[in-house]
Amino acid sequence: MDIRNIAIIAHVDHGKTTLVDELLKQSGAFRDNQAVAERAMDSNDIERERGITILAKCTSVEHGATRINIVDTPGHADFGGEVERILSMVDGVVLLVDAAEGPMPQTKFVTSKALALGLRPIVVLNKVDKPDAEPDRALNEVFDLFAALGATDEQLDFPHLYASGRSGWADVTLDGPRENLDALFNLVVAHVPAPRQRAALGQPFRMLATTLSADPFIGRILTGRVESGTLKAGETVKALSRDGEKLEQFRVSKILAFRGLGQQAIDLAEAGDIVTLAGMSKATVADTICDLTLDIPLPAQPIDPPTISVTFGINDSPLAGRDGKKVQSRVIRERLMREAEVNVAIKVTDTPGGEAFEVAGRGELQMGVLIENMRREGFELSISRPQVLFREENGQRLEPVEEVTIDVDDEFSGVVIEKLTGARKGDLVEMKPAGTGKTRIIAHVPSRGLIGYQGEFLTDTRGTGVLNRIFHGWTPHKGPIQGRRQGVLISMENGQAVAYALWNLEERGKMFIIPQDPVYEGMIIGEHSRDNDLDVNPLKGKKLTNVRASGTDEAVRLTPPVQMSLEQAIAYIDDDELVEVTPNAIRLRKRFLDPHERKRQSRAAS
Repeated sequence: MDIRNIAIIAHVDHGKTTLVDELLKQSGAFRDNQAVAERAMDSNDIERERGITILAKCTSVEHGATRINIVDTPGHADFGGEVERILSMVDGVVLLVDAAEGPMPQTKFVTSKALALGLRPIVVLNKVDKPDAEPDRALNEVFDLFAALGATDEQLDFPHLYASGRSGWADVTLDGPRENLDALFNLVVAHVPAPRQRAALGQPFRMLATTLSADPFIGRILTGRVESGTLKAGETVKALSRDGEKLEQFRVSKILAFRGLGQQAIDLAEAGDIVTLAGMSKATVADTICDLTLDIPLPAQPIDPPTISVTFGINDSPLAGRDGKKVQSRVIRERLMREAEVNVAIKVTDTPGGEAFEVAGRGELQMGVLIENMRREGFELSISRPQVLFREENGQRLEPVEEVTIDVDDEFSGVVIEKLTGARKGDLVEMKPAGTGKTRIIAHVPSRGLIGYQGEFLTDTRGTGVLNRIFHGWTPHKGPIQGRRQGVLISMENGQAVAYALWNLEERGKMFIIPQDPVYEGMIIGEHSRDNDLDVNPLKGKKLTNVRASGTDEAVRLTPPVQMSLEQAIAYIDDDELVEVTPNAIRLRKRFLDPHERKRQSRAAS
């Protein structure tokens, strides 16, 4: 069959996974009576819970005599490592843009990678049936974005369609018949070139590995596009590292090809097709799988460097080992090394002593997803505050800067600009009306200034603001940036929290715990209303006497506590604090549990 390889790229929640659902249905990949979950490509539990795509996944549909291999890519820049590898496998991209929101920061990130590779995009204006859709404005903004990213004349001459992924239609004109997605299928076949590798069928076999995973039955498997030649199941090939070093020689035990949502075994892999190989024991991402006669590896796409680091350590609190089964540093290290092998955007280094590990990555969301996966696997961890990675160039210290795009109600724009450009040392780039009483603000803000800002932003905008951020570049160090302004309430006793004690402590600040929660000395149980830390006793019960008097039996009515998500907790803590993560709990604590040690460390720091 004729082959087309495409990737669908879009900002978070612009509807690309829903569109893939409809492409699969209308191509006949499902039976008429087959039960299919919504957003079928989001197979990971966390993806379904959060409604975002985290892992790039492949699928395949047939349209007439053409097989279209489709890659569903993550929309968030924190998972950009997935995007950068996957784009090297495809020959074209479908850029999905919300007709109401227009191109957003993550759209810009993925599109810049696609344009740099010389791919010619197809633009699909999605959700044009929404009441606030402005497809003409969105189309003009896409053109301006391409021009700003340095697109060639050929890339600027892009075809576009109007669509509604949820309703399952796409048309060349806005007033088209709105029946099905045939217009998109036909445009992909006509506009996206066939893989150039098809002309190299007679050459020796070569394939660049782009994703690594494991199958419980066939073991380690690698996925990539066949660059040249053919490969039969059972043949012997070798793996070359990026430097040309021979890693291993192995027999290909199985070749799998994507057919619909699943994979099926095939006997022959041909140049241009996307396949999965099994049988290797050492080969990994960015390695070249090739014929035994070849010695030169394929060039691998460079990956953007990490921008933040987080320290993963063992849980050494008094409650350690009660929830999780995997608590040893050796087990934690093995799990992190496996993650670094699969995810090329993560780098893991040992710290002195071997009890903790420095994990560098793209952003807080990426770290949060890794930690969430580990806690679900039974790990107990202590996590430090994210630290920004600096760079030295020509004797000057540089720090990462992010482009922040904010849509906020007009009445809150003043406080948002004041927070970003004041204490957080950002630079305002653009401010314009976004329609329906909203303002769009674009600013360049140091990554340090954005750690922990999300919660403050939602409070300032009464929960109505939308904030998107993307790595922009490097800038000279902007000096100290103020962190959290409030102090914390620290437990000075071990035991279970008492309702009466928490009721009396409410005037001191907000609580993070409820009655009967286990607490220990050094654990953070609330936020102080002032800027200093305060040791308190959450176990102090009411003194009982045998004398009854009016006013002594007041009812205890507690204010609901502040319950933080994992990402919120990691962003909230200060440099001398940790997040204790177990399968059943997320707790905050001081790095040094002993009060005398805390005071000594505080004096040493000052």
